[in-house]
Amino acid sequence: MTTPLRRKTAAAAAREWAVIAGDGRAYAEEIGKYGLMRRTGLLSRDLRVMDPVLSYPSSILGRERAIVVNLEHIRAVVTASEVLVLNSRDPIVAVLVHDLGLKLSASHQKDQEAQRASNLLSLHEKNLPFEFRALEICLESACKYLETETLTLEKEAYPVLDELTGNVSTLNLERVRQIKSRLVAISARVQKVRDELEHLLDDDMDMAAMHLSEKLAYQVSIGQSSRFDHLDKEIEEERIEELEEEDEEEEEKWTESLSGFRPKIDELEILLEAYFVQIDGTLNKLSALREYVEDTEDYINIMLDDKQNQLLQMGVLLSTGKLIA
Repeated sequence: MTTPLRRKTAAAAAREWAVIAGDGRAYAEEIGKYGLMRRTGLLSRDLRVMDPVLSYPSSILGRERAIVVNLEHIRAVVTASEVLVLNSRDPIVAVLVHDLGLKLSASHQKDQEAQRASNLLSLHEKNLPFEFRALEICLESACKYLETETLTLEKEAYPVLDELTGNVSTLNLERVRQIKSRLVAISARVQKVRDELEHLLDDDMDMAAMHLSEKLAYQVSIGQSSRFDHLDKEIEEERIEELEEEDEEEEEKWTESLSGFRPKIDELEILLEAYFVQIDGTLNKLSALREYVEDTEDYINIMLDDKQNQLLQMGVLLSTGKLIA
């Protein structure tokens, strides 16, 4: 007899997340909605961004204690010490989880070696904060996935378009129609990722919000704690719901309390610019392919117009021949 309301519908439907720790260890964990909110400081509106049923556009959001990543197949929450990835049983996402474990483990080992060598100055100069390393792996995965799809489409499209110019048939026209449909869909997805990166690069406040490690150190230095830190587990759900209702007011207070937080955004800006250039290059390839499709269509229309003119001329000649006869 698990009431009230079956323990808030099994802690708001616990879902399986792949958790990648700071040292690269990866394991699966069932986490409910309220547990995730308490663990990451996120609110319901942030979690909805990662719901595949709701089809939110590509987005990277900096919050109080976490970065929400919703790019292509990636639904992840990055904190200053761990990464939580949704849908890890999907083969494409499983590759991301493997990469996160492998690369974060290698970074962690380098950090330890530098500490053992008492080369802390070099460590802070060379290594990105944990959250940026994790974010970079997510960006790399999304950009690489879209680039692979683009290259596959290019390999299929150009031969089909060239074949159509030599043989205008129903089969070839149908193949070109399917390619155009895929081209439009992939271009829209690439454009969304590009737009999100451009939006981040244009907004220094958003980039500042993503400096989780620095922000955490700053909060400790001024004696401030997160509004989720002191919740008792027994009243967790009720208190979190109150925070949901006070969402805007709470966020304004939190933002004001960090008014003195001014991190250097250069490192993050360089990171984002690198992937912006990469995704922009992918979009340019798709634009070139779209132009080739349009040129092919123009050529086919010219050919058809020429054939039509020839038929009209032949009709006129035949009509003239009958009149003379």
